[in-house]
Amino acid sequence: MKRSKFAVSLITIGMATASLAQSAIAPASTDNKDYSRSELRQLVREAHTREQYHVLADYYAHQHASYQQQAAEEKQEWERRSMNVSGPAAKPPRPVDSAKNLYEYYVWEADRASSFASHYRQLELSSGPAARP
Repeated sequence: MKRSKFAVSLITIGMATASLAQSAIAPASTDNKDYSRSELRQLVREAHTREQYHVLADYYAHQHASYQQQAAEEKQEWERRSMNVSGPAAKPPRPVDSAKNLYEYYVWEADRASSFASHYRQLELSSGPAARP
């Protein structure tokens, strides 16, 4: 009886330790982290190496893809809402207009993120050679 309790507690401790170790590794391996505004500003301010430019370019490329996805979803919603523009849906603000505005916003943000991504790709390419481990 004591041996089985001991074995169960050992397994439980081992699993807890493994999950803690895995959670400590997981944030470091996440390439497309969602940065706060202040963290992003700090990254932009401190970016001087090829690796830092690479991180910023990847972040903005991920943002571009995310905004494109949201724009595609909103375009479908805009098309769905534009089928019914009579009756209560004809009064301003019309639901079709809000869907259109949101779609245009996502397209604008996607273009903006794309330009930032290409800017940081250019800086990455023009900076010195990558550091070798």
